[in-house]
Amino acid sequence: MSTAAPLLPPADWRDFLALTKPRVMTLVVFTGLCGMLAAPVAVDPVLGFTAILCIALGAGAAGALNQWYEADLDAVMKRTAQRPLPAGRMERQSALHFGVGLGAFSVILMGLAVNLAAAAILTVSILFYVLIYTVWLKRRTPQNIVIGGAAGAFPPLIGWAAATGQVALLPFLLFALVFLWTPPHFWALALFVKTDYANAGVPMLPVVAGEAATRRQIGLYTIPMAAVAIAPWPLGLAGAVYGVVAVAMTAAFGVLAALVTAGATRAGRPMAWEKRLFAFSILYLFVIFGALVADRWVA
Repeated sequence: MSTAAPLLPPADWRDFLALTKPRVMTLVVFTGLCGMLAAPVAVDPVLGFTAILCIALGAGAAGALNQWYEADLDAVMKRTAQRPLPAGRMERQSALHFGVGLGAFSVILMGLAVNLAAAAILTVSILFYVLIYTVWLKRRTPQNIVIGGAAGAFPPLIGWAAATGQVALLPFLLFALVFLWTPPHFWALALFVKTDYANAGVPMLPVVAGEAATRRQIGLYTIPMAAVAIAPWPLGLAGAVYGVVAVAMTAAFGVLAALVTAGATRAGRPMAWEKRLFAFSILYLFVIFGALVADRWVA
């Protein structure tokens, strides 16, 4: 005689918040906001707030659908085992409905309240993260984070499009910056949590190609990332405030990346530079984008 699986208690609001990956959302919202504020137009505060809200909701929807699809992987990874689904605090169906509803609402609101260009790019970003990265690439190729990194690069384009109704060279450079920043940022993390990915059967680069190859790739991707980060200054798309900050921060990023590439250790502690690069890479993006907005305000 079979027995029905016990019903889980209703999920707490904090579990739904956790589905949206708030830490990731913070960076997504910030780069989207900076893309909007860097645009050469005045943005109505209400429409600006609505656009940023839609970017946040869209990012949260993508995070929720990612966790819905990857619940089995999260359950075997120490870093993610306490998320709502693998920890048994929520039904998978609830996560699916929440993600789809949140995503649809964000796109519809963006289209009705802001403009169709921003809504279209927001739609592409959500679908890219869920279908291209999560469903197609994540479990199939060590280049998952390279191609999938485009998903996190859309917010500056969305913010700019929300302000202007179109896109231009500067937001495309910001897109390219985030796209090229993602591999060294994420592979630095993957180097010191590679056992988690190996246990889950996820073909992250350190698992399938080894640490040495991953370190080389971090160094290689840092070179075009540095060029794109500094490019707005000589191209006349940003002024000296941005240029000086971009050069200084990119030089610091480059030093850390070089230490990781060389496999250097710090005070005998393995992975010390990898952890520093990962932490600094987050600060790096915040400072670079903040400098772009500051540069426009002082111009």
